[in-house]
Amino acid sequence: MSKNYLKVQKVLDEVGNVIVGQEYMVKRLLMGLFTQGHILLEGVPGLAKTLTVNTVSNVLKLNFKRIQFTPDLLPSDVIGTMIYNQKKSAFEVKKGPIFSNIILADEINRSPAKVQSALLESMQEKQVTIGENSFQLDEPFLVLATQNPIDQEGTYPLPEAQRDRFMMKLNIDYPSKDEELKIMRRMTDLNFIPKIKTILTKKDISLIQNEINKVSVSESIDKYIIEIVFATRKPSSVNLNDLDNFISFGASPRASINLSLSAKANAFFNNRDYVTPDDIKEVAYDVLNHRVILNYEAEAEGIKPKEIIEKILNNVEINS
Repeated sequence: MSKNYLKVQKVLDEVGNVIVGQEYMVKRLLMGLFTQGHILLEGVPGLAKTLTVNTVSNVLKLNFKRIQFTPDLLPSDVIGTMIYNQKKSAFEVKKGPIFSNIILADEINRSPAKVQSALLESMQEKQVTIGENSFQLDEPFLVLATQNPIDQEGTYPLPEAQRDRFMMKLNIDYPSKDEELKIMRRMTDLNFIPKIKTILTKKDISLIQNEINKVSVSESIDKYIIEIVFATRKPSSVNLNDLDNFISFGASPRASINLSLSAKANAFFNNRDYVTPDDIKEVAYDVLNHRVILNYEAEAEGIKPKEIIEKILNNVEINS
């Protein structure tokens, strides 16, 4: 059992002192951080998404900025802009909140596409261009975006290119009765003041990233991943002929990359230094659900991406 594995367990315990339940979400956030992948969180308001992200950043001793996305937000409000300094008679760069380690893009789909797209360069290139200058972002850099379900009033669907840059999309559900009872009692206690300890430093995070990078993936697992991703584009390749008519676009090559990275992180979280088919299956839905774009026929039939992915996982076999 590695020291880094034990440290991550301490992080989960420390976050649990503030957040009731949501261990699944916290693990996925850490997977994103340790594999340099961004996370999209979808759920109705009031499910502690913002509080969880804030707590994780404090436990990890990372700089944290929250950007509230609204219909009148401008790209310059996110990345920064050039301002004129009258004393120096010259333009200067004023950096925006994107210059931090963890960015919480809260209710990202409340803003139109031009603002959402302001994140594209930072998410992919780890840099921001303001005027004629490009600035490297500090490492680690992680965008955690929350969005309301797209059928809610006043929301703008994320463009496909934007969604594809998120390693995972997590659907956050309501807590159980026991968890909600505990939340209610904790949050109505005016004397409850959570004390958060810092568990990991930037150096620790770098060491964990290196350890996850060394998790071995066999050739058969690599091919298994490719078969799954290819099947999202053409289900008939795994004898699911009836599903071809429901898919507009399948998962991109980024899905293959992210499926491999997240499976390696999942193996690490299970204290293993090698990936198994079960690791792939455990993370497949979160990696693929926002990348499988269904057509109107699927919508009319009431078919969801989850059903497509489940059938693909049941039909794709791994060759030893």
